[in-house]
Amino acid sequence: MEVLKVSAHSRSTAVAGAIAGVVREHGRAEVQAIGAGAVNQATKAVAIARSYLALDGIDVICIPAFADVVISDEERTAVRLIVEPR
Repeated sequence: MEVLKVSAHSRSTAVAGAIAGVVREHGRAEVQAIGAGAVNQATKAVAIARSYLALDGIDVICIPAFADVVISDEERTAVRLIVEPR
């Protein structure tokens, strides 16, 4: 399963649709964001995805975690949101 990467410029509704699709297909989704704007968009996307999945009778929770990632030989800290059924 691939990690969904969110930027500050990502459309939260599009990311929400991707999250809902991955949860339906694989049973869970992982969303990764670096920076305040990206974390904001990712959080909004999870909230929207909850409503999309609720229409299918799927109640999901979000588990936040930190992840260390290397981008251009530089180590950064990302927020990883794990979305899975309750």
